[in-house]
Amino acid sequence: MENQNPVHVFATWKVKEDQIENVLNLLKPVHDESIQEKGNLFYTINQSNSDLNTLLLFEGYISEEAVTAHRNSSYFQEIVLGQIVPLLENREIVLATPLNY
Repeated sequence: MENQNPVHVFATWKVKEDQIENVLNLLKPVHDESIQEKGNLFYTINQSNSDLNTLLLFEGYISEEAVTAHRNSSYFQEIVLGQIVPLLENREIVLATPLNY
């Protein structure tokens, strides 16, 4: 059975030289669609202070199922995988469950 706890996604994207504006422009509709998803809690895009070609995405979903639905969406498939990923030097994704103290 899939984890029904909230899931946070930490994505670090190292953008190829001279491609940051293209990636940011492509990322805007992904952000706008993602925050409308039923299972989305938040979707924030951050840019590194020390390397402007590094983006850090911090996303929250109500469950692993919601993460899967996000990844299966047409805009994720077409824009993120089809158009953004080819403009990246590196992409690292970590899924995490928030701990409550």
